[in-house]
Amino acid sequence: MRIWTAGLVAAFLMQGASAQVNLPPLAGEVRANELRIPAPLPPVPANMSAHGGMECLVEPSMVVSVGSPVDGVLDEVGVNRGDPVRRGQVVARLQAGVESAAVTLSRARVDFGRRKMERSETLAQKQLISTQEKDELVTEVRLREEELRRDEETLKLRTIISPIDGVVVERRLVPGEFIRSDKSVVLKLAQIDPLHIEAVVPARFFKTLRVGMPARVSLAPFLPGNYQAQVIVVDKVIDAASGTLGVRLQLPNPDNKIPAGIQCSVVFGK
Repeated sequence: MRIWTAGLVAAFLMQGASAQVNLPPLAGEVRANELRIPAPLPPVPANMSAHGGMECLVEPSMVVSVGSPVDGVLDEVGVNRGDPVRRGQVVARLQAGVESAAVTLSRARVDFGRRKMERSETLAQKQLISTQEKDELVTEVRLREEELRRDEETLKLRTIISPIDGVVVERRLVPGEFIRSDKSVVLKLAQIDPLHIEAVVPARFFKTLRVGMPARVSLAPFLPGNYQAQVIVVDKVIDAASGTLGVRLQLPNPDNKIPAGIQCSVVFGK
C-alpha cells in the first residue's frame, strides 16, 4: 500500500512539472532559449530638414553697435527701430555747443590771418617789411588753419553716423541721456543685404564643398520658392565631438524682403 501511494504521488509530481514547462510565457518574460535581439533601426540623416535639404539659419551679414567715441549728452536721435539707414547717414547727435564755438573762433582767426598776410604781400613788394616778418605771418596762418582742422574734427566726433547700409534693430538711448564713450550704445544696426546662411553639415561633405559653389535655399514656410546662394566659407576645422563642420553662404537681398533670424534648408550644387 505504501509503495503504491508513493508511486502515485511521484506520477502527479512529474505531470505537474511537464505542465509547467509547457506554460506560455508571462508578459515581459523571455526564456533563455528564445532570446531574440532586435535589428538596429536605420540611422536618421544628420541635419536634414523636412524639405529635403540641410538645415540652416538666415543671419545678417553684419551687426554693428553704434555709439560715440567721446563722452557727452545725447541731443537727438534721428531714426527708430525698423528704419532703414544708409552708410554715412547721420543717425544721432551729441550736444556740441562748446565744440561749435571753438570752430567759429578758429575760423575767425584764420580769416584774420589771411587778410593780414595779403596786406603783408603789398608791404613786402614795397620793401617795408623784412623777409623774416613775412615768413612769420605765413607760418601763423598755417598754424591757425591746423587749429581749425583740429576743432572741426572734434566737432565731428559729436555726430554719430551709420557705418553700414542696413536697418535699425534696437534703439537703446533717448535724447537727454549721458553717453559714456567706453560702454554706451545708442543704436544696434544690422546689414541684411546680403544675408548670410549658416549651416552645419556632416564632415563627409568636406571634400565636396568648396568656396564659390552654388546652392539652393528654401525659406518655407516663411517665404515661398527657392533662392540662389553661394558658398563663401567652408570651415577648415572639423568638430571632433559631433563630426560636423560649419559652412557659410551668401544670399543677395536687394529689397530687404527676406528677414534675418529664420530657419531654412539648403541643397548644395543646385
